[in-house]
Amino acid sequence: MLHAVWAPYTLHFKETAITSRARMLTKDTYIIKVWDDASPEIVGWGECPLFRGLSAEDTPDYEAILTEACRNISDLEGMPQISSIRFGFEMALNDLASGGTQKFYSSSWAKGETTLKINGLIWMGDRDTMARRIEDKLRAGFKCVKLKIGGIDFEKELELLRLIRNRFSPEEIELRLDANGAFTPDNALERLTRLAEFQIHSIEQPIKAGQINEMARIAALSPIPVALDEELIGFYSNDYKHRLLNKIAPSYIILKPSLCGGFKETDRWIDIALEKGIGWWATSALESDLGLAAIGQWVSLRDPEMPQGLGTGQLYTNNIKSPIFLNGETLGYNPYRHFIFPELDWHI
Repeated sequence: MLHAVWAPYTLHFKETAITSRARMLTKDTYIIKVWDDASPEIVGWGECPLFRGLSAEDTPDYEAILTEACRNISDLEGMPQISSIRFGFEMALNDLASGGTQKFYSSSWAKGETTLKINGLIWMGDRDTMARRIEDKLRAGFKCVKLKIGGIDFEKELELLRLIRNRFSPEEIELRLDANGAFTPDNALERLTRLAEFQIHSIEQPIKAGQINEMARIAALSPIPVALDEELIGFYSNDYKHRLLNKIAPSYIILKPSLCGGFKETDRWIDIALEKGIGWWATSALESDLGLAAIGQWVSLRDPEMPQGLGTGQLYTNNIKSPIFLNGETLGYNPYRHFIFPELDWHI
């Protein structure tokens, strides 16, 4: 018989993480473990990375739902359609099936045979702080840099982009932008036209999700390829996935498995996008290194050529120690190292 328990864990940012929607000093998450009476010494680990304050899943009864999911662990398909919970239990059950060695997906990356190229993420801040962060990423060897914009004065953001392009051509540095819905339907195209001067690879979610007709208009007219991000968050039928991508016709979709229904649902998004000639890449969503490891193992199964939007474990002062390592612009996994879990307060 299968059993499962959960424990809360609070991650602490080294620096305040700023988006156009929030300022964060901490990030709450939930660790789960699963075992079978037949072999209780083998434990499968997972992470349910609730996005408190920024996700519709942040409800007062989240822990009660998590408890109920633990009590019904044998029925994965019958679990609530809550992305972070599905994500965590898919991880834990895969880990249990692999012998409890945190091999969530058997891939070349998990075996240490390959690495994943990632973009260097530049969090919002004042102009000087962002300039310093950009310099750090370029010095570290990143060839693809992603800037979150919309949090400071737009003219100052243009100055930062000009600073990069004065030093590096598009062939040397690929620039991705993430507006997190900071623009409006009225000003988006004017701003995208000004941003296009800097030969931008793509821009994520220029306006807030849910404005499908406006997003379709902007995607059709934008001089910069438009990527969908928040538009994909949640649990959706395959029919809805087809209709959304047909309507907006984005150039790319950006997928966060812990927010898009879990790994199986994210695979469906990718398969449908590929049918329509839409590009994609995966992004982590501030998970600990436990969740990040699962995403890395999963995404490497598809041998992606484009840089992925995966975190590096360096955001937090108390991240879970893991086999993940960063080497320049590549993320690697050392199969000879092990996860070291903190003491946790387990619940059922």
